[in-house]
Amino acid sequence: MKSHIFPAIKLTLVSIIFFVLLYTLVIWGFGQVIAPNAGKGEVVNYTTTTGVSTYGYANIGQAFTADQYFWSRPSGVSYNAAGSGASNKGPTNADYLAQVQARIDTFLVHNPAIKKSDIPVEMVTASGSGLDPHISPKAALVQVPRIASVRNLPEDKIRTLVKESSERPLLGIFGPSQVNVLKINIALDQLK
Repeated sequence: MKSHIFPAIKLTLVSIIFFVLLYTLVIWGFGQVIAPNAGKGEVVNYTTTTGVSTYGYANIGQAFTADQYFWSRPSGVSYNAAGSGASNKGPTNADYLAQVQARIDTFLVHNPAIKKSDIPVEMVTASGSGLDPHISPKAALVQVPRIASVRNLPEDKIRTLVKESSERPLLGIFGPSQVNVLKINIALDQLK
């Protein structure tokens, strides 16, 4: 029995030291050196005629519901960065299905030129964290007619903005193309 218990205790202590202390310190160190703003998030500022305005963090989703802006992906936590999470409701849950249908109906009311089948799924379902700051280029492009109409701008100009604002996958292969909603909405405000 002693031949099994003592090695198990040693392995447990070594694992605790490695995973709780060393691994955590290494990851924290990488965050301090590599991540934007020393791991505290990328603060978005832009210059206006009245000075520099700070808009918030580009890596945390924010609610945009005005028709003149690109809408963010819905949030399961009301965009509260203090508590990331999802609803954990399955695709057969009646409450979840009603919530998605309400989002579809709202999207169609504000985007009458779009058919239900053309709505990207990300525009009516919340992300796993509830704080996703990005949408796909397709989700941005589907909103172009509404924004162009409200802002009285040509659709081609806004499509070009979407193309220019699209962030490519890391090294061209890791992850999908995406559009940061906060950044594109700031760029949209700066369009003449």
